[in-house]
Amino acid sequence: MFRKLPGDETRNLVSTTPETAVVFRPAIIRTPAAVTLVIWAWRTLIALIRTLYRHPIACLLPLALGFLCVQYGWRTTLLLTAPALTGLTAWAILDPAGFNRLLGRRLLAWWRLMANYRRHWNAVMDVSGLARRIHGRDYQPRLLRVRCDDWADLVTVRMLKGQTARDWSDRADNLAQGFGAPTCRITHQRGDRLLLTFSRTDPLATPIPARALPPIPTVGPIDIGIREDGHPWTLDLHGTHVLIAGATGAGKGSVLWSAIRGLLPAVHAGLAEIWALDPKLMELSYGRPLFGPRYAADPADCADLLDDAVKVMQARAARFAGHSRTHIATVDDPFVLVVVDEIAFLTAYQADRDLKRRISAALATLTTQGRAVGVGVMAALQDPRKEVMNIRNLFPDKIALRLDESEQVDMVLGDGARDRGALADHISPVPYVGAGVGYVRLEASPDPIRVRAAYVSDADIHAMVAELRQAA
Repeated sequence: MFRKLPGDETRNLVSTTPETAVVFRPAIIRTPAAVTLVIWAWRTLIALIRTLYRHPIACLLPLALGFLCVQYGWRTTLLLTAPALTGLTAWAILDPAGFNRLLGRRLLAWWRLMANYRRHWNAVMDVSGLARRIHGRDYQPRLLRVRCDDWADLVTVRMLKGQTARDWSDRADNLAQGFGAPTCRITHQRGDRLLLTFSRTDPLATPIPARALPPIPTVGPIDIGIREDGHPWTLDLHGTHVLIAGATGAGKGSVLWSAIRGLLPAVHAGLAEIWALDPKLMELSYGRPLFGPRYAADPADCADLLDDAVKVMQARAARFAGHSRTHIATVDDPFVLVVVDEIAFLTAYQADRDLKRRISAALATLTTQGRAVGVGVMAALQDPRKEVMNIRNLFPDKIALRLDESEQVDMVLGDGARDRGALADHISPVPYVGAGVGYVRLEASPDPIRVRAAYVSDADIHAMVAELRQAA
């Protein structure tokens, strides 16, 4: 056998036992230098063409300036470009929104691509473990595109064959640290493409004052706060049910009172009613005059109020049957929002079995049949476990504020929500920093959105009560 081996392969055989398999080292083929240079030149040409195609303005501008300098000298070039620079500067000062939309973000994206992502891409992929070396060949995920908005860099990448979004989500902290960003969120777009969102600034870092009352009475959407991208966060309470989960001090009251505040004009116009259940006697009691007789704190009174809501729902269903499939808020049939603060106290932690059964049955009935006839439920709780809140899946829209455990994120927002960037367990426990910050998952969109609810202070609540009394 040894005589049949070519070249020096014989000396590479190592066998300590008769059962050891014989492995041959492949022969090394040396590529001529001319072929290597041709390959490098071809790759450079393709990279230049791709860069010109993706960033035409950022690439053609320095080429045009260089051509003018060569042809006419730097003085002539300066005289020709000075008006353009002056005009661009004036445009950026007088209309920054338009400048950023048409030109500024493109230039920033090109700069971030070249100065940050292209520069550190291979190193970050290797250190974070997303690159692979197989049979002596390196495989790197491909950086496809970089876009910028007012607060973040949106980086589109192509995964390696065999990788999943979970592999990238587990390394989100590595990617954020590697590219110098505060946070990194992973979103699966389609096929093998991912969208990496690297934040540059955080518009949710500071508390938000109470939102202005709607000028026109409306039952939705209600302005609750702002989203991470700086746009208003609106929540359509009519035609859905909302579940709010968060630890103590997470800001559940901010969401509740922002929703109540947005509905007040509709309440004054007779288009909406707010029924409040406040077993803790600490949150909704500040605005008790706003709810009138539809306020309950004692568990027995809460059960009676829920039974009344079920009766209203069933009466409407009997009248609407065969005539209408959707509810339109009117004075005769206003939208009814049942607000429950700390719902677990009325269900899981209720010692009276009869009351617990009545309350659980009423809530299950409202959340399964109420939204079609204009009866919605907005409930808040601290512990989202199934044994504490066994009807949490009956709430189409869910909000996760600061949570204590990572597993609770998927309990509230659904399986895989944390892998898609809903890091509710990482929200700061400092009240000024993290209160009201959370992630919302709507029925129409499976991807969680980071938001912050406006802070409605005690003075704002007292002002609403005073305005109601003055109007009365």
